[in-house]
Amino acid sequence: MLLTFRDCELDTRLFTLRCQGLPRQVEPQVFDLLVYLVRHRHRIVPRQELLDALWAGKVVSESALSSCLKAARQAIGDSGEEQACIATLHRRGYRFVAAVTEHEPPEPRQEDEPDTDAQPVPGDARAMPPHRASIAVMPFADLSPVASARGGTADALAHDVITRLAQLRSLFVIAQGTMFALHERDMGPQEAARLLDVDYVVSGTVRRHAQRLVVTAELVEARTARVVWADIFDRPLGDAFSVLDDIGSQIVAIAASEIELAERNRALLRPPNTLDAWEAHHRGLWHMYRFNQADNERARQFFAMAVRLDPTFARAYAGLSFTHFQNAFQGWSERAAACDLALATARQSLGADDRNPAAHWAMGRALWLRGQQDPAVAELEQAIHLSPSFALGHYTLAFVQSQAGDPQAAIAASDHSRLLSPFDPLLFGMLGARAIALVRLGQFEEAADWAVKAAARPNAHAHIRAIAAYSLALAGSLDLARTYAAEIHQALPNYQTGDFFAAFRFDPQGTALFRQGAARIGMG
Repeated sequence: MLLTFRDCELDTRLFTLRCQGLPRQVEPQVFDLLVYLVRHRHRIVPRQELLDALWAGKVVSESALSSCLKAARQAIGDSGEEQACIATLHRRGYRFVAAVTEHEPPEPRQEDEPDTDAQPVPGDARAMPPHRASIAVMPFADLSPVASARGGTADALAHDVITRLAQLRSLFVIAQGTMFALHERDMGPQEAARLLDVDYVVSGTVRRHAQRLVVTAELVEARTARVVWADIFDRPLGDAFSVLDDIGSQIVAIAASEIELAERNRALLRPPNTLDAWEAHHRGLWHMYRFNQADNERARQFFAMAVRLDPTFARAYAGLSFTHFQNAFQGWSERAAACDLALATARQSLGADDRNPAAHWAMGRALWLRGQQDPAVAELEQAIHLSPSFALGHYTLAFVQSQAGDPQAAIAASDHSRLLSPFDPLLFGMLGARAIALVRLGQFEEAADWAVKAAARPNAHAHIRAIAAYSLALAGSLDLARTYAAEIHQALPNYQTGDFFAAFRFDPQGTALFRQGAARIGMG
């Protein structure tokens, strides 16, 4: 249905708003608010009814609705003073007062490269079960000189990998019983993959010799038989349970990261108007990891598309929350409103699946934005408890602890996150968090080394370069520190030290140290 008023139109089938013929970017709640008010324009809509309709009974602050109303008015060229479209009736509610016409829109035109600003929902998408990438883990082959009996080291590792993959809650994982039953029938990975119709297969070997444990693992794309990732883990045996735990955790984290990369690249090649929720989510991740304002907005659009197509998709809500976090952290939009949206979408993620580590990760970041250090740490620890292989949980715990918490705990969490995901798109943050913690410990030269590594990452943003500049200044490397400062100002001429401190939440000691570093290179 097309709902037309003034020079604007709401397309409820394509979930788009256009004004003067041009698309306007709005949050899902803002779009839904406009549609709800337009459809109920013949009466006053109470404030509580809007809260119930837009947030499905979830507890949100009054300011969230106020921000939503403000954004809606701005999107359609209205204002709280003019109230030409949305009128506020004091103590009673709101009413849409502009004249509206309704008519059916023409069928959307299919193009090879459609504009992602106008993303149609596939006609049968809601009738289809939600799509997730699927994976099967074959029992590992024991190649030891004296192979252990069934149920030994090789089987324990396969069981651990299956369990940890399931804990991530991002993939459809074939149960252990099925995989071991197929293995008993001497079925190889490719044959098992065809029978189960899965997207990916993990297989490998285990060999014990001379007090060492050597594990090989490979991840194969089932339909093409392409090896996506393979590695060898060679560890001193020592405590066998600890070694298996370490290797299993790494296999899961790296395999999940490689699958995410493959799915992102695949989604990137598909026309936006053909994407399902899973593909829209991964298209959003591709843009999200560019770490610039334009791509962050495009990521938000794709995550919003994903949750429209699948309202149960907790990770898509978490991605949506992350885009709002970035808007607040980078200063790309009004901070208070972005903080509210980050929190609201994190709550939606938890509402969709409170056992998903990504939902608690999103909530931890949103709470940190609001200065709630201890609740943020508790949420991030819950994310890690739910999935010990969740690298982003460990990294964000390092990020939060590095600024105002325990710097030693931050270093340990940073190191573990990099062990789990050594090529992570957020590697610059993992390295940067370690540098911040070292500054607070007074280890300036070591901090500068890690900060320089962080700034060298291709997607490192201005705040990361600022950490490098200030750490180098504290370490006495003033010329190199000024080089990083010049790079920041070349990219962002108006960047100020105040932008840096507005983004982070340092304790008084950390604030004093970084201000000292900034002052040494004339950025104080």
